[in-house]
Amino acid sequence: MASSSSSHLPASVFNPRRHVGVHAERISDVASTEFPGHYPGEDHSWDLARFKENLKVSVKRLSQRSIEFDLVGVDASIANAFRRILIAEVPTIAIEDVFVWNNTSVIHDEILAQRLGLIPLNVDPALFSVRLPGDIPYDRNTLVFQLDVECKREKGAIVNEYVTSGDLKWVPQGEQESVFGDLVPAATNKDIVIAKLRPGQVINMELHAIKGVGKEHAKWSPVATATYRLHPLILLNPSKPVPPHLAQKFASCFSPGVVRVSPNGEVSIDERHLRKDTVSREVLRHKEFEGCVELKRIRDWFIFSVESEGPYAPEALFPEAIKVMRGKIASIRAAADALLADASDPGPAPAPGAGLDADGDVEMGS
Repeated sequence: MASSSSSHLPASVFNPRRHVGVHAERISDVASTEFPGHYPGEDHSWDLARFKENLKVSVKRLSQRSIEFDLVGVDASIANAFRRILIAEVPTIAIEDVFVWNNTSVIHDEILAQRLGLIPLNVDPALFSVRLPGDIPYDRNTLVFQLDVECKREKGAIVNEYVTSGDLKWVPQGEQESVFGDLVPAATNKDIVIAKLRPGQVINMELHAIKGVGKEHAKWSPVATATYRLHPLILLNPSKPVPPHLAQKFASCFSPGVVRVSPNGEVSIDERHLRKDTVSREVLRHKEFEGCVELKRIRDWFIFSVESEGPYAPEALFPEAIKVMRGKIASIRAAADALLADASDPGPAPAPGAGLDADGDVEMGS
């Protein structure tokens, strides 16, 4: 089968090796070979120039809080690694320690502390170092906030009924005022409701925020969502066109704008809007369209949707994930070099159990 319209997509998109088949009850060609991208009897050795030619990153939509971009030319394992890094390993600053001086609200201290920790802050984590357990807090690893709100009646009106993230007051420590300059550390959204008070109730707390990553706790995740999906591909069969009197029904089986219907009932695919299709497989339910169309996804064309919920601009999140990935690769390379060095110069045989920690793991040299 082939597309019935003149293609706006690259010719390589129609290479069957890049396709994942979508059928009524199953999916085919999920992994084409035991080693993705390699085929028996062919030379697929690593070639940087070929990889750079096939690799493409293209931003399709950008707003103040979200981004949609295409990542083309990589294996699913790489795309998924970036997705997981975006969620769990790009560092942010979040409230970790809550010192409760007074809380007469109906919300327990522990619940308040958990809610406060989930408030995203506008602080650049690059300005801070990681505070490990047992480290002494100081101005380079800890950010201090004060939350002091009392609900009362004034002239018949209730004041401070809602405690919000806008009530967090930054308390500068050491040289932090000169480091931050005009940027005052605060919540990215000042309208997050933390608690509701009645007259006479008080919340008075001191909050310490530190640097961390999402794999320790979700409060350090810099994104609300980070997902990807494979780019859809719809192939019409020129030898069995859609009957003109069924053209509108055929078009309604896809997302709006994906299928064009001409005045004479001829059907074509609008490839500029092809990415909007959800590949619902609705068209495969109708026997009258059997053999008229094939549904595919392109195995190495990933459509990423990322929503920022922290200090990073949406367009800065993917470069930050790349930095983390490069750090991981550098660590693996250093460990491999250490193993090669040990193999070439074995030295005296180690004592039984030497180099193992309490869990029996080997600590690699840097």
